[in-house]
Amino acid sequence: MNLAKQQRHLMNIHNILEAAEQIIIESEHELVVLDLAKQVDLAKGTVYKYFKSKNQLYLEILIKNEKRLLEISIQHDGNIHKFLSTYMKYHLYASLRTIKFHHLEEKITNKEKNLNALFQELYAIREKRIVEMKDITAEHLKRVGSGFSVRDYFSYIWSITYGAALLISSNNCKLSVLNKEKLINFYIDQVMNI
Repeated sequence: MNLAKQQRHLMNIHNILEAAEQIIIESEHELVVLDLAKQVDLAKGTVYKYFKSKNQLYLEILIKNEKRLLEISIQHDGNIHKFLSTYMKYHLYASLRTIKFHHLEEKITNKEKNLNALFQELYAIREKRIVEMKDITAEHLKRVGSGFSVRDYFSYIWSITYGAALLISSNNCKLSVLNKEKLINFYIDQVMNI
């Protein structure tokens, strides 16, 4: 494959993933490949040339998101508050993305049996992210005298973050006069002050 063709190939994959992510986040309905193809100015068959199924496309989006979370974990500079703040804000400022990606992963994990390599890639990135934060988290828990294990603390962080994402995305919260920034900072403080 010559360089120009390879660049076009990579650009098409990038465009498909970006557009699909937006459609998933913004739509109330399941992704329709024909609509996605129109948005990226490709034929439906061309989309399937890059991604053999919707579930493969979904997994690629989840892997891309997990890589973003890994970057957040790598850039903590030894500061757990910086990590938690960045991690939670990533999830809470885009609460619909957090909710929809969580549901998407649950859906395809229960149904898909033919994409084991992509599942392994997703879980390997996630494991690397967790390992990256393990020591700094253990130090934090020891410093504050918490009885939480690192594993339980990670579960606590996720449950608070996901619960807050659900609240922030709720119609009542959207219609209320709650200050989103204050609410997010409240949840960050909750996780820091265990």
